[in-house]
Amino acid sequence: MPPSNHPNKIRHISLLTCLSLVTATMVGTGVYTSLGFQLQDLHSGFTILCLWALGGLISLCGALSYAELASRIPRSGGEYTYLTEIYHPALGFMAGFVSLIAGFAAPIALSAMAFGTYLHAAWPSCPMNAVPIATVILISFIHLQSLQTSSLMQNVTTGVKFLLLATFLVLGMWSAASHPQKVALLLPLRGSLSELLHPSSGVALLFVLYAYSGWNATTYLAGDVQGSKTTVGLSLVLGTLIVTLLYVLLNAIFLTAAPADEMIGILNVASVAASHLIGPIGGALMSGLIAMGLLASMSAMIWAGPRVTQKIGEDHLMFRKLALTSKNGIPRRASLLQLALVLGLLWTGSFESILICSQIPLLVCLILGTSGVLVLRSKASHTLSAGTQPTFRCPLYPLPPALFILCSLAGLVYAAMSKPFFAIAGFIILAIPLALYPWVTRKPARRP
Repeated sequence: MPPSNHPNKIRHISLLTCLSLVTATMVGTGVYTSLGFQLQDLHSGFTILCLWALGGLISLCGALSYAELASRIPRSGGEYTYLTEIYHPALGFMAGFVSLIAGFAAPIALSAMAFGTYLHAAWPSCPMNAVPIATVILISFIHLQSLQTSSLMQNVTTGVKFLLLATFLVLGMWSAASHPQKVALLLPLRGSLSELLHPSSGVALLFVLYAYSGWNATTYLAGDVQGSKTTVGLSLVLGTLIVTLLYVLLNAIFLTAAPADEMIGILNVASVAASHLIGPIGGALMSGLIAMGLLASMSAMIWAGPRVTQKIGEDHLMFRKLALTSKNGIPRRASLLQLALVLGLLWTGSFESILICSQIPLLVCLILGTSGVLVLRSKASHTLSAGTQPTFRCPLYPLPPALFILCSLAGLVYAAMSKPFFAIAGFIILAIPLALYPWVTRKPARRP
């Protein structure tokens, strides 16, 4: 029975907890690594900040749409459940497959790469290629122990993450106040508008949307939220607005703290910015803190990812072994499968190729999920869950879902035009589960 159908169910999660969940899930690798790749094709600080603000607006529209979607289908599984119930189980299976590869394995690999780069900047003798592999293996085995161990590690690393953010913002604002002329680097230039409309901005937007991933976090537990009629939607809106402000401020600090030439094409843009703000020693120290903060992102995804794979195992007989858990309730086989995928990506892919190839199928699944609000609204008499009525209705409907869908589609088209080979790889990730679905769901032949 859906969570919302338990009349006496105790709802423990408050607005503050929901807000913390949204912001902690969103803030991670993307904001510390994207700028270097954006500067390869874009030259205006104003254009880059517009893209970060646009990414926040798109994410806000998606968050508003998903808040209603979660109230209509109050069950776990994310897009795996939504696409199954709204469209067809084949699309749900596709979303589950995409979540396994692009939703968790790829972001974990990206976080590990960024962790190795920032740790190397803080400690040059540290082997930059071996550290990500060793770190992913270590964290994975820590999360195989118990839920208590996982919770402790997650709380500590998340605390470090937000301490780091506060420190960077204070340093950046102090520098801007001391050198107000640097703010001119963020003003619009001749050609800024045409640059914003260029296909290369579509690729840059994919980096931005990757950084905003996680805006739908609270929708996965809407049934356990106090006053869910308003709390879920409010937490998504406030959380996305807070992170949007943080991201615009952080990128403004990066752009004004260091020359753009020094940040083009590199992962550790925050290290370069910190070195200019507080000197080489301070920059190395800040790089170490950023590396520690990135552990929180890796830990959260390594912890959560196997639960989606476990859900697939519960629903499909062929993958039932992935649903098996240890005596502590840990889905060990699903965790080890995820670890194998992450290690494969670390050994074979580059940061840019993994990000673009994974972001494309993720965006397609989010577009389908957001479109689900339009589908459900168009079927006024249709309810997917008996007795379930939406406790949150998207304001300004249909503008938010329509804007999210159109902007996401534009980003996909621009990315396909600028990076066709990466785009093809991304769509292959979508095609594989659709091709496998008839085989996966085939009933075993009866014995004579």
